[in-house]
Amino acid sequence: MAIRTSGSITFADWRETPAGPDGTYPRLSRASVVNHYAGGIEAAGTVCEYAIAYTTEKTGTCTGMELLAGRLDGREGSFVIEQRATFAEDGSVRATFTVVPGSGTGELAGLRGEGEFSYQPGQSPFPYSFDYLLD
Repeated sequence: MAIRTSGSITFADWRETPAGPDGTYPRLSRASVVNHYAGGIEAAGTVCEYAIAYTTEKTGTCTGMELLAGRLDGREGSFVIEQRATFAEDGSVRATFTVVPGSGTGELAGLRGEGEFSYQPGQSPFPYSFDYLLD
């Protein structure tokens, strides 16, 4: 049976670089992001890389990989999550994430799981939930 944990995420840094012609759509971009997780996942200064596809100036989708190093419900280690998100005209974001198989280290070796988060413009921090199993 999966264990559910939750908490909050705070953006610490977002550096985006266009990967195609600016001002045309669709267009691609990439972003290097730093987040801080609190709650069930405690990970400060994560490393995250996104590939972004803008369908309009304010809408689109992205995929990313994020390395979280710290603690999960008191267990120390690190793991990588793969994220998929959509963002809407109003600036809201809905995302799901899955643990990359085999990426758990330390007390998190064998970690499997998936989660989600939603962000509304101006919301800081914003909530996440995560369901996981440890082998």
